[in-house]
Amino acid sequence: MKINKKAALHNLGCKVNAYETEAMQQILENAGYEIVPFTEYADVYVVNTCSVTNMADRKSRQMLHKAKKMNPDAIVVGAGCYVQTKEAEALLDDTVDIVIGNNKKHELLSMLEAYENDHGKCGNVIDINHEKQEYEEMFLERTAEHTRAFIKVQDGCNQFCSYCIIPYTRGRVRSRRPEDVEEEVKILAEEGYKEIVLTGIHLTSYGIDFKDEGIDFLTLIKRLHAIDGIERIRFGSLEPRVITETFAEELSKLPKICPHFHLSLQSGCDDTLKRMNRHYTCEECAERCAILRKYFENPAITTDVIVGFPGETDADFETTREFLEKVHFYEMHVFPYSRRAGTRADRMPDQVPEPVKKERSAVLLKLEKKMSGEYRESFLGTEQEILLEEPVTIDGEVCMTGYTKEYVKAAVRLDGRDPKMLKNTFVRGTLKEFLTEEIMLLS
Repeated sequence: MKINKKAALHNLGCKVNAYETEAMQQILENAGYEIVPFTEYADVYVVNTCSVTNMADRKSRQMLHKAKKMNPDAIVVGAGCYVQTKEAEALLDDTVDIVIGNNKKHELLSMLEAYENDHGKCGNVIDINHEKQEYEEMFLERTAEHTRAFIKVQDGCNQFCSYCIIPYTRGRVRSRRPEDVEEEVKILAEEGYKEIVLTGIHLTSYGIDFKDEGIDFLTLIKRLHAIDGIERIRFGSLEPRVITETFAEELSKLPKICPHFHLSLQSGCDDTLKRMNRHYTCEECAERCAILRKYFENPAITTDVIVGFPGETDADFETTREFLEKVHFYEMHVFPYSRRAGTRADRMPDQVPEPVKKERSAVLLKLEKKMSGEYRESFLGTEQEILLEEPVTIDGEVCMTGYTKEYVKAAVRLDGRDPKMLKNTFVRGTLKEFLTEEIMLLS
């Protein structure tokens, strides 16, 4: 019997959250709910919240309140990281009817049923930091992405960086069984997905809880590489230390691996890295980049950088800028340091003023634009293959765009072809010129 109810979901935060939101949507769909956009009237609103910064907390509260305003009679569900850290606050909030913490999102349906039976506010938030947790199995049969599927394979973090609240919201490292990952990827391959992206809260910790079985991150990658239909494998954020000679050499033997590596650097100054409680030095990171360039031809190496971390002096920032320019990253995600209550960094002295953070961010963004342009230019005249994703209009002409394995964006002219027929297909050609600052012409 079909449930005559509508549900709407909204995601805040990372790719792991996005995966879990899609999994919750499929749980509701399979139960008979009609899924509608979050801006429309619904009987159930699910907000998968984020808590990475104080601003993320605020946005989470705002979206929960927005849901209740759209339909005061709706059941509003707050799930994820914000309610994990602010359970009592969420339970006291009149706009929130159900609170579901991390590792309990798979119980969404039973929580809805319990609420409808009792008509009383309910919550299910475990002490994720002091109770040993198993990996929360959630499953996707399809994704909102049309060509690229994000696959969550790991949860939790044991690093305790001084600026980060995530270990307290997600708990300790838990890895997904490789056979379960394989099953999901096989189903997605049968659905036509050709590219997967492996994601996790601390992806390179995958398998540390399977050591006795001889299973590690590389083991998982090789097993997924063997699945028919999957043509490309990408990774989410990697810790620099995972890039060893052995790891890079083994990856280079796998033709489906995209030479696109996002290394989570955060700073190019050793003193700052120590205060951040990052477990490597700049020299080590530079060495890992050199290893990747040894085993892959012109790989795309991207990174994250936090500017204005407590105690960062002008000299520290200049050290970071020089290091970034020397390593020459393809892309850099630059973040002004954002204080997060409950972290050690929030209590550190020598907090950097906001105008200084803004000024330093602008310097690095200018550098990023220069290096990114130079990296793209290095592909001019080379033969490449792109996986076509979506049409875009460039100078009045509709083209189909996609990405190379290195995640360089390119476009092909339609020449009368139907863009719907081109989506999710591979095309080869030569990158001949720039159509825009970021899109190259493949012909």
